[in-house]
Amino acid sequence: QVQLVESGGGLVQAGGSLRLSCAASGSAFSIDAMGWYRQAPGKQRELVAAITSGAGTNYADSVKGRFSISRDNAKNTVYLQMDSLKPEDTAVYFCNANGRTGTPWNYRTFTSWGQGTQVTVSS
Repeated sequence: QVQLVESGGGLVQAGGSLRLSCAASGSAFSIDAMGWYRQAPGKQRELVAAITSGAGTNYADSVKGRFSISRDNAKNTVYLQMDSLKPEDTAVYFCNANGRTGTPWNYRTFTSWGQGTQVTVSS
């Protein structure tokens, strides 16, 4: 199985910045898409940003132009740079990874989630 460990959350004032990191470890031979989701109290979990192994990206409309996702494939680590933070960005942020374990000739797919990291933006 693949484990995800997040870091970098915290408390910041509106307009400030934070950088989240998520490192994957385990027996995957291929990690395809990695991404960040968030869940605010009383709301459903939503996609914030995602990146493929080929560096294709996708962002929620609410964070376009403010957040940037990047990835270090050699380290199996994904980053989320969050700038111009707003109080409505306050949520628990979860890392997500999808890929394959086993061998290229006999594999199964997996989806893993991190434990979540709290981001709080004060007004």
